[in-house]
Amino acid sequence: MGARAWSTDLCDSVRRCRFPRCLTGLRRAYLVWPILLLLLVGAALTALLPPAEDHGGVDVLGVLSRTRSQKEHPARGPLGDGAEGEPRFTVVIQTYNRTDILLKLLNHYQAVPHLHRIVIVWNNVGTQTPLKLWNSLQPHPVPVIFKEQTSNLMRNRLQPFPEIGTDAVLMLDDDTLVSVPDISFAFSVWKQFSDQIVGFVPRKHVSTPGGVYSYGSFELQNPETSGGDKYSMVLIGAAFFHRRYLQLFQDQPRAVHALVDETQNCDDIAVNFAVALYLREHSVGSVDKASGVFVKPVDLRNLEKDANSGYQGMWHRPEHLLQRSYCLNRLTQIYGFMPLCFSNLVVSQFGFPSYANHKGRA
Repeated sequence: MGARAWSTDLCDSVRRCRFPRCLTGLRRAYLVWPILLLLLVGAALTALLPPAEDHGGVDVLGVLSRTRSQKEHPARGPLGDGAEGEPRFTVVIQTYNRTDILLKLLNHYQAVPHLHRIVIVWNNVGTQTPLKLWNSLQPHPVPVIFKEQTSNLMRNRLQPFPEIGTDAVLMLDDDTLVSVPDISFAFSVWKQFSDQIVGFVPRKHVSTPGGVYSYGSFELQNPETSGGDKYSMVLIGAAFFHRRYLQLFQDQPRAVHALVDETQNCDDIAVNFAVALYLREHSVGSVDKASGVFVKPVDLRNLEKDANSGYQGMWHRPEHLLQRSYCLNRLTQIYGFMPLCFSNLVVSQFGFPSYANHKGRA
């Protein structure tokens, strides 16, 4: 009798329990535990990430963080240039006949974080600098120094000026505006690759069966391998590099300086040669390093058309690209071989897939 009553009660309970409602508790349990597990995994991974730097909210180098020793950074001195060991950098801009654009650029770059000083290489020989005007509109967060030159030479900007008090140098053309996030991002990349030129404009040398080199853009196909999208140079008109490379350029053979003066061109190619040779001699390991690292910019603009003077840069000259191919071959003769190495490394900010606007400049 007791067993029959228990069975009856069980059946009544089953009838009273609607099937979907009975499974509600089970479903909740199956959903809660995977969510808790995902949260725990996410927290663990977050704890492993390196601390984010000031890059406009972008954690830029989680995958590029390196723990190389001092021996693996032959060009690296102490990076702590700030009051509390915080790395900073100096901007160097060489200008000629573009004072109106220069003032716009100076105002723009005042907002760049970690900027220590701006050095203007004034190639307008015999013309007064706008320093008086600039000082009359103080205060400015970043000091500006004008270095008046006695001759209008392309390589004036590559002097190791004593006012450059930081290891990092950001060299910029006087018609190029680079966004603040791009500069901050590139600076963070340079701190990981401080023995190389880190910049926004890649170029390459292309060899021919006859052993003659031709100067080309990043996308240019190599006739030997039919491969594009690799580079062997990073132009210094929008690039970070170590200040020691300024003195390195001064120490190059006189024939190199004469070539730059003769063509009023190719100082950036010569710097890439010098850095490639330096890295070949000092780098650890058997693999030769490329002279530079390409950082894909998000917002890099050319302001040349905004100049009231109407002055056009030398890259507009019809012989410009021919001169640069000539320089490649002449530098190879001076050094006895081609030291430039190819690279396909492209560092870009996460969330900005648009391609760099580097095709318009040579």
